[in-house]
Amino acid sequence: MAVPPTYVDLGKSARDVFTKGYGFGLIKLDLKTKSENGLEFTSTGSANTETSKVAGSLETKYKWSEHGLTFTEKWNTDNTLGTEITLEDQLAKGLKLTFDSSFSPNTGKKSGKIKTGYKCDHINLGCDVHYDINGTAIHGAGVVGYEGWLAGYQMTFEAGRNRITQSNFAVGYKTDEFQLHTNVNDGTEFGGSIYQKVNDQLETAVNLAWTAGNSNTRFGIAAKYQIDADASFSAKVNNSSLVGLGYTQTLKPGIKLTLSALLDGKNINAGGHKLGLGLEFQA
Repeated sequence: MAVPPTYVDLGKSARDVFTKGYGFGLIKLDLKTKSENGLEFTSTGSANTETSKVAGSLETKYKWSEHGLTFTEKWNTDNTLGTEITLEDQLAKGLKLTFDSSFSPNTGKKSGKIKTGYKCDHINLGCDVHYDINGTAIHGAGVVGYEGWLAGYQMTFEAGRNRITQSNFAVGYKTDEFQLHTNVNDGTEFGGSIYQKVNDQLETAVNLAWTAGNSNTRFGIAAKYQIDADASFSAKVNNSSLVGLGYTQTLKPGIKLTLSALLDGKNINAGGHKLGLGLEFQA
């Protein structure tokens, strides 16, 4: 096996089948552009059809490839400003350093993060130090892999409380067409997922989760079918009889339309179903 994924990316293929291609209750517009000098500009706007709340964000990113540097500036409609500087593969091959800060002029709230990551064959490690008004927190994670098998651990240590507040463990198995993922969070939350790439057109996924002391198991199945090079259809259902449907169509190069719907299978005639519309422009 080459470099294993980060801890947060364990089971990502199954999650993508469940989450990508849907936007229930939202009208969303994305605009992405990239200039010849490498400057990337991303603008996102969305409106919640239930609350009528409008949210948006702007992001600019510049990559100085010859020096392994990436500069990112962010702003959102909550009036939070963010700056991120990343240095990768310069001090050592596989080592990534990120300095991330955010500031809200309205509230005066400030926060900062120093992120480190190191990856090589069979190992992917990360350690972040987060500073804000609540104190300092250290987040650590590591994943090891061998012949398709993966094992990972994630923890959070809060210096102000002088104790570990998060302790998660995961194991799994991964090939190009099949992925199995199981996890235990804080010894009380249990979960698992299976991803299967049936062929070039069809992907399927199953997930389940339960909490210690609670007999209710949460279960769902999902599938994505690539109709042709420009269109795909997604569907999912869970044990609460919520049915999600999504359709994505590339109208022309750089323009993508997404339609989605969330139906309550127990109350089809009662209404309350959610619809979503997304439009993405990329140039």
